[in-house]
Amino acid sequence: MVRLVSAWMLVNGLLLAPEWIAAALIPDVVAPFLAVEAALGVGAMALLPRRPWSQALAWAAGGAVVLASALAFADLVFWSSLGRPLNLSLDLYLLDAVGRLAVGNLGVVRAVLGATLIALSAAGLAVLAGWLLTPGTGASSLRLRRLGLGLVAGGALLWLARVADPVAQRIRTPAVSLASTQAGLWFATRAERATFEAELSTRPASYADVPALLERLDGADVVVAYLESYGMAALEDPELAAVVVPELETMAGGLSAAGLHVASGRFVSPTVGGQSWYAHGTVLSGLWLTSQQRWELLIRSARETLVDDFRRAGYRTVTVMPAITTPWPEAVRLGYDEIYTRPSIPYAGPPFYWVTMPDQFTWSFVADLLGRETEPTFLEVGMVSSHAPWTPVLPLLDWNEVEDGAAFEPYRREGHPPEELWWDLAALRAGYARSMAYSVKAMAQFAERFLDERTILVVFGDHQAAPWVTGAEGPDVPVHVITRNPALIEPFLAWGFSPGVRPPAGPTVHRMDQFRAWFVNAYSGADADSDESSSAAAESTR
Repeated sequence: MVRLVSAWMLVNGLLLAPEWIAAALIPDVVAPFLAVEAALGVGAMALLPRRPWSQALAWAAGGAVVLASALAFADLVFWSSLGRPLNLSLDLYLLDAVGRLAVGNLGVVRAVLGATLIALSAAGLAVLAGWLLTPGTGASSLRLRRLGLGLVAGGALLWLARVADPVAQRIRTPAVSLASTQAGLWFATRAERATFEAELSTRPASYADVPALLERLDGADVVVAYLESYGMAALEDPELAAVVVPELETMAGGLSAAGLHVASGRFVSPTVGGQSWYAHGTVLSGLWLTSQQRWELLIRSARETLVDDFRRAGYRTVTVMPAITTPWPEAVRLGYDEIYTRPSIPYAGPPFYWVTMPDQFTWSFVADLLGRETEPTFLEVGMVSSHAPWTPVLPLLDWNEVEDGAAFEPYRREGHPPEELWWDLAALRAGYARSMAYSVKAMAQFAERFLDERTILVVFGDHQAAPWVTGAEGPDVPVHVITRNPALIEPFLAWGFSPGVRPPAGPTVHRMDQFRAWFVNAYSGADADSDESSSAAAESTR
């Protein structure tokens, strides 16, 4: 009997542990205390005779319970960090990214030790569950079967009772819900694939026939930059805004004093909490990339992007992505003339946990690239200082001291270690706000120091930071446009951007997938409007 009760307690605890954690972390979430599957599963195993096949089934059931618990934990992490459920049909590729993030934050030794400890713990729980679920023998077998029958009957009653309030708040079917959700996502993913393939084949992919393509730019360099995790929460959450907004206001004064013009807007990003390449790809392609499947279908297609538009208009195309540390075939497919990633960027300073190099160095490198170019240049760049875990937050150096980045060495170990921050939400929020203020300040000083009359800088937030850090649910991000030439900024003002550093109040009316079609239309010599831009505009107002 003790063994049967222990089996039920272990299985019930494993299945509900993710929900207990969610209830502890999220206000208004009620912690359940009974999992229907625990009663039904443990009871059913007790009814079986002890045979080799039933023993094997017990070990398999133990492993399945631990696996279900692990997947439920992963689902909780996805909701809290990316604002969406785990999708086993698409998300297994993220295991590599999780490993690299762990190594970047903890170091190789601690990351490997942590992964080993987790694996051993999971294996130990699976072995324990399998042993406890193994059917009994002899006289004890009859008593166990009677108790098992009681558990099965109790589980059936719980299944019926879970639909009634307030009991439904305390009785759950976590394993069934997980399986049902994943099955639904599997079918939805297959349907989504067909939908996006049709979208790729029917929506215009090229602006090759546009008259006077991008000639209204008059050969001005165009820099499209992304500030990591820069979402509207940084400007609207009172606690975060108290740190970030004053930096924006300082930026406004500095830009004005330097003779620069700035306008700001807000866009809907296709992603929340991470996976920045969805936002980058959406801006470039004019397609709504909300999943890895859509991204990969775009990469495998012949679809042209903003890179092709600029090249066709006579521009040299360059990308600078300091977060990319491995081979990057996607950039080759997109067709940039020059590709700079961490291995090819001449940075001699230290990494800062996940952040490979500080924004100030990246902006300085961008200035060097623009200064060397003799042709009009389209340059796309990703800034990463505001990536989690938001430590350390560096000071801005004198720009003349930046050089190859070695000057950042003294700041290598400043700030709290990430493994301490992850458990302190208040410290995480403070670090996020400070790192966001740093990124805004670095951007502003770059503009003041390096932008000339023939350059326009468009800075997107790529996505909101993790929902469990910001508390924000929406996907809205700020966009800033900076230039010395007022004629270059007029189209943005006509599109609804507000003069200054604050995005307009009210609902967001633009999505990132509208940008390519609009930009080509606004800066070409004739009306380049297309079915694509009309479709994107219609979708954004639904």
